[in-house]
Amino acid sequence: MDTEKVQQAYTSVAELYISLFGTTQQVDPDDLAFIQRHLAGRPGPVLDLGCGPGHLTDYLRSLGVDASGLDLVPEFIAHARATHPGVEYQLGSMERLDAADHSVGGILAWYSLIHLPPQDLGAVLDEFRRVLAPAGRLVLGVFDADAVGAFDHKVVTAYRWSLDEFAERLARAGFREVERLRRAGDDKHRPHAAMAAIAV
Repeated sequence: MDTEKVQQAYTSVAELYISLFGTTQQVDPDDLAFIQRHLAGRPGPVLDLGCGPGHLTDYLRSLGVDASGLDLVPEFIAHARATHPGVEYQLGSMERLDAADHSVGGILAWYSLIHLPPQDLGAVLDEFRRVLAPAGRLVLGVFDADAVGAFDHKVVTAYRWSLDEFAERLARAGFREVERLRRAGDDKHRPHAAMAAIAV
């Protein structure tokens, strides 16, 4: 992934993005319930990777989860720190995590993998598997489609995934899918899905 390009693209729309997506009130209740079901009560820390404005990190903290956030975009991190004091937010890339092997209880990657070209996904999933403890939980959001393909996302090029193909990629990296949640598109939203997997 061209991290510099993605960082610059989100920096240019940071204020708009925060206004549109920066609170849990703007998240579908079914998605919040999915996140809670799979990450609440996890032993060990949980990393919110690509945390954006930090609202889901804070949501996890409200559930008693030892959660921290990581994002490429300085404007998002600054907003998250100001809006959710007492929560740890760091600037950085999910491609190289500053965490020891098998030290993390869970990872939330909520639409933060969408800009990864398919050929780059495996290395990132391997990094997630490296830091997750055995039976650690991975929860992610993706754009749903019948086949893998790029599309012109409003910010920067993104990728849709066949969920079966994504589950196969997860299996290659040492994960087992445990649940998926799909939502059909409408005139305002593309079809999308949530997936949860366990490190095996």
